[in-house]
This record gives sequence, structure tokens and C-alpha cells, in this order.
Amino acid sequence: MKRYTHIGGNQDTQNFGGYSASECVHEHFILKIPDGIPLDKAGPILCAGITLYDPLVHWGATTGKKMTIGIVGIGGLGTMGIKLAKALGHKVYAISTSASKAAMAKEKGADEFVVSTDPESMKQHANTCDLILNTVSANHQMAHYLGLLRTDGTLVQLGLVTNDHAVNQMALLPTRKSISASMIGGIKCTQDLLELCAKAQILPDVHMIEAKEIDWAWEQLGTVNKDGLRYVIDIKKSLENKEFMPPVE
Repeated sequence: MKRYTHIGGNQDTQNFGGYSASECVHEHFILKIPDGIPLDKAGPILCAGITLYDPLVHWGATTGKKMTIGIVGIGGLGTMGIKLAKALGHKVYAISTSASKAAMAKEKGADEFVVSTDPESMKQHANTCDLILNTVSANHQMAHYLGLLRTDGTLVQLGLVTNDHAVNQMALLPTRKSISASMIGGIKCTQDLLELCAKAQILPDVHMIEAKEIDWAWEQLGTVNKDGLRYVIDIKKSLENKEFMPPVE
């Protein structure tokens, strides 16, 4: 592990990133977790939450202007996007390849459910979204969702896709549609998100696991994540399992 020797503190103590018992960093990089957020929910807010919140901020969803926002992919990222967009006062479309997640998406706050593999469903909601946040990381063609955008609408890519996308400019030209992308967010935006989540009680749906269950959790995330869960490792409980985590000599 890399030692961060440029920062004061115990120079004999290694820094193990997110799995460390303590950190020594400059105060600029410190986030305050509000009292209203349980620690098991805080981690996913700093991951899935900021990934969805930062593009909402950048594309004007926090200015008070009412928008119609589509969320593609109703998993751990998508469900958080639904909750945030709804809490900000917008009309929210949950967009998925299967109708099996319709009830769950509406429970999280979605106003409409669009089945992207159903031509009639896509036609019914065509030209209605101001902003679409695409969380899908599996190989697909993002151009499929451009028809849902209205004039000047933007499709934002959040899921990491390894294959190339094919886009015909004729899908963009007539109504000035845009394609962009986003990653996470800075310290200020993340702190603003934490304050919003505490005030409005926007919390991710989590499932606590021990370290011994990491492979199992990975397998769950490799499927459709039908419950939209984020898996959180209970480090304290994991360390108490001496068979799985023997003491370091």
C-alpha cells in the first residue's frame, strides 16, 4: 500500500483506502456525515448518490425549473437517481428493458415506467424527457433512447460500456439533442448531496454483508439486481470472524 507521507500524522501507519481503520488527509477532502444519515447508508451515497446527483446539478435540475427526467437502468444507481430526481420536484420516468421492475421503480418514486424493448411504450413517451441519465453498464446502443428526448434534451452516459456506440447525427440535428457523460462529483457537490439526503431522508437501499460474502454479492450484481440494492461490508463484524479473517501476526 502507498504511504501518504506528505500529510501529517503517524507516518508509521499505512493508509488502506476505503478499508482502513483511520485516515489522515487534508481538511479540504473531509466530508461531514449529517446526523440523519446512518453510516451504513452513507457509503452508497458517496458512490451511487453523487454519481447521479452531480449530473442533476450540472444540467439544471437543482435550479427550481421543473423537468421530466428519465433514468435508464433500475439498479443500485438507477433507484438512487429516481429518489433524487423526485425529491428535487421533477417528473421521473424509470426506463428498463423489462416490465418486471415497474412496481419497484414506482415505489421508489417514478411517475412513469417505460419499457425500452416495447415499441409502443417508447412511442408513448417519445419527445418528453428534458434529461436522461443512463446508468446501464452492459453493452447496448445509447441511440435507442434519443427518441425519448424533447428539443434541447440531453442524454448523459453514466454506465461504463466497453463497446462502441453507433449514433446517426440525424437523430440529433432536427431538435438539437445532445449526448454527454459524467463520472462522480467534487467535495462541495458531495457535501451538498449529503445535506439534501439528510434533510429529505433520501437513502439508498442497502444489504449488509460480511467480507466472506463478497463473491456472493458480486454474483448478485452480475445479474439484473432486481431489488436495486447496494451491498455494504460490515468491517467490524467481518473482523470478528476469525475463521475468515485470522489475526495478522
